[in-house]
Amino acid sequence: MQLSSTLCWLVDAASEAPGADRLLAELGAHLVQDGLPLAGGALTLAVPHPLIAKRTWLWRAASGEIIEALGFASGSALGFAPGGFPAAFGSTPSDDPGRHWLTGIADGVVQQDRVGPRSDGPLLAWIGPRAFAPDEIDELQRAARFAAAPLAAIAARDTLRAALEAYLGRRSTARVLASPLRRNVGETIQAALLFADLRGFTALSESHPPSDVISALGAWFDRIAGAVHAFGGEVLKFIGDGVLAIFPVVGDSPRAACAAALQATLAARLGMARLDSERERQGLRPLPFGVALHVGEIFWGNIGAADRLDFTAIGPAVNLVSRLEGLCRPLGKRVLVSGALAAQTEMPLIALGTHHLRGIASPCAVFAVPED
Repeated sequence: MQLSSTLCWLVDAASEAPGADRLLAELGAHLVQDGLPLAGGALTLAVPHPLIAKRTWLWRAASGEIIEALGFASGSALGFAPGGFPAAFGSTPSDDPGRHWLTGIADGVVQQDRVGPRSDGPLLAWIGPRAFAPDEIDELQRAARFAAAPLAAIAARDTLRAALEAYLGRRSTARVLASPLRRNVGETIQAALLFADLRGFTALSESHPPSDVISALGAWFDRIAGAVHAFGGEVLKFIGDGVLAIFPVVGDSPRAACAAALQATLAARLGMARLDSERERQGLRPLPFGVALHVGEIFWGNIGAADRLDFTAIGPAVNLVSRLEGLCRPLGKRVLVSGALAAQTEMPLIALGTHHLRGIASPCAVFAVPED
């Protein structure tokens, strides 16, 4: 069987494309080289993600430009980015940014094919300056058929990465995928640490139905984790109603990481204040919390049993920040800062003296962030 250069590439090399976007661009370029009159193409994939249901990549033949549209699981309406490009689309069948975009860049008729046997499989679409001839449609359909295997390989890689990022975070996922799956594999790094915990969660759990408790937890985690991620940190663990996050030190000075941890904490505090106001209007109790910040050395990597691993951070710095958070209630403060982190910031802090922390050999200088 004589195969075109496009089909040979799909069989031999397309699976090595770093992502679906590059596969679309290279596939389009091969089709053009084989004589097909293409103005642009689109590829839509369903993705396993907590927020995103679909991703569509849009390729313009003249420039090689690739842009991306996201379809959110909540079913948000079709939106547009600057220049008339779709920025977001819903989950209903009519929300098709690929077809919508293609019809806006050329006068031809969109040729769209389902890749693979699944009814929810990838969609591959093309448009040219004129309607495609029957033999050209046949060639595009063959390309869609031969694209099934490489797209399945790319989708499997993306699924693995998306699942790991949802449970581990982006930085930790990159480390896991780049390292052997072995116990004690990791690295020692410097990081600013944030440990946060809700107050009265046990009482809340015992006095409210599970749906209310889960809703409160979700609202709390949205505020604290959203602030951490907004300022470049990463949530390592949700521990019951607690959160452990890190802001890795880049370069020789920890000042930037410490500043980011403080800014994230202040942003979370504002978010929780708004949430408490909203809960009060609904007749619900506020959600008091405590946050501790510290900076130090941690082991960031794999721990656990020989065949059951956890990717996390351990070390004296982690122990200290969790114990420091336990002082928030007795000291009547929402945010406490260790002396080590206080020394790396110019933010005005309130000195609270030196305190002994349970299980920590040396006493710790403790500071508070002003409440106003």
